[in-house]
Amino acid sequence: MKLKLGDNVLVITGKDRGKTGKIIRILEKANKVVVEKVAIRTKHVKKTSAKAGEIVKYEGPIQASNVMLMTSEGPTRIGYKKLENGEKVRLAKRTKETIEDKKVAAKKKK
Repeated sequence: MKLKLGDNVLVITGKDRGKTGKIIRILEKANKVVVEKVAIRTKHVKKTSAKAGEIVKYEGPIQASNVMLMTSEGPTRIGYKKLENGEKVRLAKRTKETIEDKKVAAKKKK
């Protein structure tokens, strides 16, 4: 999967089309992602002797093919490019510039 945790994405199909959000969870085997404030679902929790019943709202997973990575130029597809030092980096197809991971960027600053 070309999407990474923490990427800012745009939903391109479905009832939440046009919404943007950050990826908070990746379900690799199912090829799905969970995006914050997108695909909101409700769950009714039955009361117990310890606590009252409640209605819980949570983000449901959506297909990874239904989202596009957002860059400063707008939504883009993702490719890969190999650098001279043998390192493999993500590449924005629209602008041809590399997409730097937040974890990698934090390590480079230290």
